[in-house]
Amino acid sequence: MSGAPLARFDATLQGLARKVLGDARFVRLGFRKEGGFVGQHDRDNRMPLPDHISARPKDLPRLIDGMVAFDQGPAQNLDAVIAASILAFGFVYIHSFEDGNGRIHRYLIHHVLAMHGFNPPGVVFPVSTAILDQIDEYRRVLESSSQRLLPLVEWEPTPQFNVRVVNDTADFHRFFDATPHAEFLYACVQRTIERDLPDETAFLQRYDQFRQRMDASIDMPERLTDLLFRFLRQNGSQLSSRDREKEFAALTDDEARRIEAVYAQTFGRLKKSSSDWRFSFSEMAFRTIRA
Repeated sequence: MSGAPLARFDATLQGLARKVLGDARFVRLGFRKEGGFVGQHDRDNRMPLPDHISARPKDLPRLIDGMVAFDQGPAQNLDAVIAASILAFGFVYIHSFEDGNGRIHRYLIHHVLAMHGFNPPGVVFPVSTAILDQIDEYRRVLESSSQRLLPLVEWEPTPQFNVRVVNDTADFHRFFDATPHAEFLYACVQRTIERDLPDETAFLQRYDQFRQRMDASIDMPERLTDLLFRFLRQNGSQLSSRDREKEFAALTDDEARRIEAVYAQTFGRLKKSSSDWRFSFSEMAFRTIRA
């Protein structure tokens, strides 16, 4: 793939970058025109202290071209998890953009799994949850390749405290051992299937029950019911005085007590999540399934 097809793919990636970055006013979109690295700067002289050095800018078109060719060819005959590991981690090592590479990398995991028919159409497969819950292991997997290759990359600092690669490193990015990456992703997929999805199914069933009981007792707009649910979830089945006074001042004391009882009865036996990801995913799945 070259010329117009590569330009179209570049435009697609730029569109993804805009979505994941949100405010892109201070980021140059499109393939990098300068070197890039992941790491820190020396606090005294600002010199780069890289943990990973990205592909040279001049190599990006051919490397992305190779990724697309692999996706359209050999990857079609591979297991979905292996294909996702090679493409997504290969992309993040190349680090095509100034910013947003990690988020696009995680999007690619979901996208490749979906394109290989791993999950039914319209069903969100929340493997990112398992990844983020094992963030230290995720970093070790990323470093499994970067640390081995770093001594082989010859570079010099730029006046802008960036890095300029002076040797040919394209093959380091083109051919990397994705075994640890595939093993990690398999473990995340297994946890998602055996734990996260059953938890989400139970959550959605309870959420349906809560909504049905609320609709049967109080005529409240969906937006306010969702807000009420969030407050109850955040405050351990209770409506705080502030919530009552501001957003739900129209509720009587008796109604508030009944709503708290409904929530406690519906979710009392469901293990509470330690973070906010569960409701955001479940709300998204709830609306996707019913769309």
